[in-house]
Amino acid sequence: MCGIAALQLRNPQLRPKMGSLLSTMLCEIVDRGPDSAGLAVYDNPELNTLGKSTLSLLGADLEISSADIDALLAELLPEGATSEVRIVGDTTLVSAEVATEDLAGAVARAYPEAVVAGRGERVTVMKSVGHPVEVAERHGLEGMYGSQAVSHTRMATESAVTAGGSHPFSVANDLCLVHNGSFSNHASVRRELKRLGVEFDSENDTEVGARYVAHRLQQGDDLETALVNLGKVLDGFYTLVVTTADSMAVVRDPIACKPAIIAETDDWVAMASEFRALAELPGIENARIFEPEPGRVYTWSL
Repeated sequence: MCGIAALQLRNPQLRPKMGSLLSTMLCEIVDRGPDSAGLAVYDNPELNTLGKSTLSLLGADLEISSADIDALLAELLPEGATSEVRIVGDTTLVSAEVATEDLAGAVARAYPEAVVAGRGERVTVMKSVGHPVEVAERHGLEGMYGSQAVSHTRMATESAVTAGGSHPFSVANDLCLVHNGSFSNHASVRRELKRLGVEFDSENDTEVGARYVAHRLQQGDDLETALVNLGKVLDGFYTLVVTTADSMAVVRDPIACKPAIIAETDDWVAMASEFRALAELPGIENARIFEPEPGRVYTWSL
């Protein structure tokens, strides 16, 4: 039993309030997963800059030096450009004006123990062990600007309680996936993806789902098609929320065992594991509110 709260703000005037709105939603799902939590926030100008790749690394005590990263990226950085290292809560952010793959390669060479939890130009991923409200407070969620965001509170069932096992899983640029449920055949799907050259960072079943979606997108699927294909390959009981740089999708398994509720207005679309997480959103009294149908993929774009 995990908790999901996701919000996409169509009205730009609401985006300065993203952090406070998501914090309110998160507070109502903490009892669904009290052991760890994760956040992904898109288009926050204090965390991400278009034209710069940003890696979210687990932990705040990695002692990563921008000078070391610059030395490894010297031949790739534009003249006068440098990398930047920042600490946000329990997360280390590394940014530079190079392709994400190049930045990740430089970090891996300089700090092979570093674990990349998020990547891209538009998303920052923050994950940690502990009570979800405390995790959000340490990362300063309340005051964050954003165009869309997703949060997850975890009750571990398939792997240990670690920051790396927390959701969201971000395994491709600006792609995030959160999951309530379990995939029963994740081991066999993992083996097949490895056979195709896909690399994994953990034993978590949710990472298999994220890697599968990323693989299908790389093969040319759009987000909706990738999730339709996921439903044909991965068995289990699940509700998934997947976000990209400019879209959000929700899907439940064909039996719809795991809860989900969606609310939508002209200004925003929100999804949560329980209605009470939506109750304080502005204009909720006029929202279209519904439970997503089993096996159907719902998508929205900014």
